[in-house]
Amino acid sequence: MGCAHITQRGGSTNPRTGGRFQAEHRACERAQRRVVTERTAARLGAASASPAAAGGAAADTPTGAAADTPAGAAADTPTGDQTPKDIVTVRMPAESAYLSVLRTATAGLAARLDFTLDEIEDLRIAVDEACAMLLPQALPGTNLECSFELGGYAMSVAVAVQAENARPPSRDTFAWTVLNALAGEVDAYVGADEKVTIILQKSRDTSRDR
Repeated sequence: MGCAHITQRGGSTNPRTGGRFQAEHRACERAQRRVVTERTAARLGAASASPAAAGGAAADTPTGAAADTPAGAAADTPTGDQTPKDIVTVRMPAESAYLSVLRTATAGLAARLDFTLDEIEDLRIAVDEACAMLLPQALPGTNLECSFELGGYAMSVAVAVQAENARPPSRDTFAWTVLNALAGEVDAYVGADEKVTIILQKSRDTSRDR
């Protein structure tokens, strides 16, 4: 908005006309100040609204994306080793005449896990010794059950027989000491169904895999 500035030079001015011009001049200045104030307020409002809008975008987009995509993907991704283990079960009459079949099965399964010849022989002897501990307790006409669980580099062997007065093998004998030396980890327990079980855990040497 443009305003006329009147400067008086010499002589007198008509009081009525000079007063009118001064009043218009003051009104023009007030209008200019009002326009400048409104424009400044508009700029400040836009500047203050921009960070809020940016903050809103940051709150809506990144946070929402983080909640919907990564968290969901993490919830759906399986954790831990999900590879199933092979389990082989052998059932035979609880008589020493059939132990040769169990020794052969033990050697074949250990070879599948790349056990060395010495490790295979140790496990064969350990299974044979575990069966020798259990067969004296086995009820006549019952079966000896042997379950092999094959992992990536280890094998668990559980040998069990049904007994009348079931009792776990004594752990302070020379036979138990030999069993621990051959298998690595050994345990024994009596189940609720009067079944005596010996568990052998044998792991192969993984240093040769490096």
